[in-house]
Amino acid sequence: MADTVRIGFIGTGLIGAPMVERLLEYGRDVTIWNRSPAKCAPLVAAGARLAPSAQQLARDTDIVCLCLTDTAAVREVVFGAGHLVAGLREESLVVDLSSIAPDATRDMARALAEGCGAAWLDAPVSGGVPAARAGRLIVFAGGDANDVARATPVFSALAQRVTHMGEHGAGQLAKSCNQQIVACNLLVIAEMLAFAERAGVDASRLPAALAGGFADSLPLQIFGPRMVHDTDLPRLGAVGTFNKDIAQVVRLAEAVGAEVPLTRAALARYAAALAHADIGHDADASRLIRLVRTPTEGGA
Repeated sequence: MADTVRIGFIGTGLIGAPMVERLLEYGRDVTIWNRSPAKCAPLVAAGARLAPSAQQLARDTDIVCLCLTDTAAVREVVFGAGHLVAGLREESLVVDLSSIAPDATRDMARALAEGCGAAWLDAPVSGGVPAARAGRLIVFAGGDANDVARATPVFSALAQRVTHMGEHGAGQLAKSCNQQIVACNLLVIAEMLAFAERAGVDASRLPAALAGGFADSLPLQIFGPRMVHDTDLPRLGAVGTFNKDIAQVVRLAEAVGAEVPLTRAALARYAAALAHADIGHDADASRLIRLVRTPTEGGA
């Protein structure tokens, strides 16, 4: 069954491209479209078909995956003039792997069902580029349980675990909780390593020294060595993405009356990172250490 399902994929950026590569490696039938066509060339060379438009991609596939930058991008690609919704059918399934707003997700899922009868599944992922390449992503799914099952041809290739969190928007809310921890953690890791450098400890030894203990985490093991050695390529996670995600956490917390003082403090630090001359929106998160490291400490 999985081999005969036609998968469409829109959004072949930093994490979308390795997802497509993984689907192709799994023998899936994949058609792609991207707002920046040049990013599709390597994937076409690897075996993906290129659709002339999002609308045509929807007509030619059974499951349409989205992996886009933010809520506005998802809304434009799905509902914009001449885009996805015009080509979807009642039996189509849209699987949104992007990390976007839960409330907007609920609105778009409702609009899609009312407009063409197609189903929506919010399915943001965690694990970053390395997990995408290895097919070891974590998926937080929101929507109908039957649609989670229908998406198995996608998830079996991309994910080590899929958790059905509840109705539409629940997957996105779970991803916001995930990003709340990760974004704050990255700032603490940067502070800790810069502190160790300043205090005379060999910071390059700390990720291995802390491995397996209560202080350990995947961000520490992945980004810690990159921070210490001032390595930011290949880019694994943009500062601007973490800023967007944590700003959403603060907005959602305000809406439900939740207290998030540490998260608010972290958001202020991300604002400082965006304004920093040597960091900025598109920089890899490994550069966050430059917020707290003096020019003579560590790195180059």
